[in-house]
Amino acid sequence: MEKMDSTSDERTANNVMRHEYRVLSENEKVDMKAIKDAGLEMIRHIDTIASHRPGGMTRELSLAKTKTEEAVMWAVKHITA
Repeated sequence: MEKMDSTSDERTANNVMRHEYRVLSENEKVDMKAIKDAGLEMIRHIDTIASHRPGGMTRELSLAKTKTEEAVMWAVKHITA
């Protein structure tokens, strides 16, 4: 499967669910990347916390990861809408 940068204008080429996209401004691309980078940093930090705990990933940490992913999704949705 071909991969492309999420800030690329080419991301619109093969999405079967969303039939139209608008081209993002450079500032929107920067904002989207910053949000995704912050989410990734949070997930990595949660993984680090889990690796230091006996028993590893708890339900609470798993929920924190899921909610982080959800927050990134909604923030990106706002930017790309």
